[in-house]
Amino acid sequence: MSKRQIIKNVGASWFSLGVSVLVGIFLSPFILHRLGDTAFGIWVLIFSITGYYGLFDLGIRSSVIRYVSTYTATNNNEGLSKLINTSLATYTAIGAMAMALTLVGSLFVDSLFRIPTDFLTTARWLFLMVGAAVAVGFPTGIFGGILEGMQRFYFVNMTNLVATLLRAVLIVLALKHGYGLLTVALITVLLPILGSLVRAVIVLRILPLRFGWKYVDRGALREIANYSAITFILMIAYKLRFKTDEIVIGTFLSVTAITYFSIGDRLLDYASEVVSSLAQIFVPMSGQSDARGDTRQLRKILVAGNRACALVIFPITAVLAILGKSVIEAWVGARYVAASYPVLLVLLFPMTFSLAQGASPRILYGMARHKPLAWVSLMESIANLILSIVLIRRFGIVGDAAGTAIPLTCTTLYFMPRHLCRLLNVPVRAFLREAYTLPLLLCVPQVAVLLLMRHWFIAHTYVQVGFQILISLIPYGLGVLWAIWTKRVWQTGDLSDQQMDEVAVALIETYQEEQ
Repeated sequence: MSKRQIIKNVGASWFSLGVSVLVGIFLSPFILHRLGDTAFGIWVLIFSITGYYGLFDLGIRSSVIRYVSTYTATNNNEGLSKLINTSLATYTAIGAMAMALTLVGSLFVDSLFRIPTDFLTTARWLFLMVGAAVAVGFPTGIFGGILEGMQRFYFVNMTNLVATLLRAVLIVLALKHGYGLLTVALITVLLPILGSLVRAVIVLRILPLRFGWKYVDRGALREIANYSAITFILMIAYKLRFKTDEIVIGTFLSVTAITYFSIGDRLLDYASEVVSSLAQIFVPMSGQSDARGDTRQLRKILVAGNRACALVIFPITAVLAILGKSVIEAWVGARYVAASYPVLLVLLFPMTFSLAQGASPRILYGMARHKPLAWVSLMESIANLILSIVLIRRFGIVGDAAGTAIPLTCTTLYFMPRHLCRLLNVPVRAFLREAYTLPLLLCVPQVAVLLLMRHWFIAHTYVQVGFQILISLIPYGLGVLWAIWTKRVWQTGDLSDQQMDEVAVALIETYQEEQ
């Protein structure tokens, strides 16, 4: 990928994400206060349950992204048509199964979760509505994967941007005119489908695709299955790791408690999305380097990529750790601070450790060496679920957060850096020093300013919180500009153990010759 294309893709991703975050910041409390804690908790619960339908993807989307990139690069239109038609046929069958599961699941909503009697009918209709939208989203969503495979991330992001803005306007109008939860849900699930249809039109104008049953091919299906199997394990692990909390809380506590947990958790989701929007570009970059056998370039991606992720997440972590109470109060209200801030704090640092290594799993995907990561992540997610169930009984939603934080900390601090450094023959200490010294040093002035600002006055409103964040980012921004100007952001030392061994051997041989 050229620098221009990287800037274009990352810029579009961050712009779309920035708008999405701003809309979420202003829209979430508006919906919460209009619907109430119980209805909002049901909203979060149903969307969390139907979020598991994503497992039915079976990793097919990852295959579409990879093979679209391959076939378009080699102008293999026959293989491309077989890939798309086979994927569409598979997704249509998956969508039908998801719809059948939705019809059955809607009958048991009341027996599975502690939903108040007054909300049972609403919960059933909400489940049917969201489940049906997800089922339709399987075949229509393939066109987003095609655009990503062509490295046209900006088309995906721009359609998401328009859908986000339109959704926000329609939800505000609906709630102000007295409509309730089901109307808000209908708006929320229809707009992504419309966005997928727009992406389908864009794809059909760009690619010479042919459609028909004759292009549904067993060989293409085997090719998809072979690549997507490991990705599917990672999808299961991700769902168990980050998407079981609401279900555990709804089962052992109440749907109202989900609201308090989701406030702290959602702030971290925003931070995660910012890093992920950057880190996604490292998959094709590392894949190209691995195909050329360029280990030196892979080491540079390891250091510079993770350094870039750290430069993004460290200042966010500093703000949330020091101003977290003020952020929550300004966002949703003071009465949520006591319950939501501890959840935020428990999850914050493990998530920071993970996001600061955002490039590492993408490198493994690009190298097709992500099988150990899949199994370790699966074991971590199972431990997460067990610990969450054990700890929630005694410590409530903070215990559930701790159940997520403990295994995540172990994986990110012990497994990930050691595993990737071993694959690339890089000393772990050298990697940690090269990747994280600069981001940590640049954050020191920001942390000092944040502490001084909080000591000066406690922020309670958006304006006050924004003022404190803006002032703290001045020294950090200046430091980043200095690092870019001096090119320290991109510099990486010689990280190869092999080259150090070669130097040692050369010195020994020279010494022997002199003797």
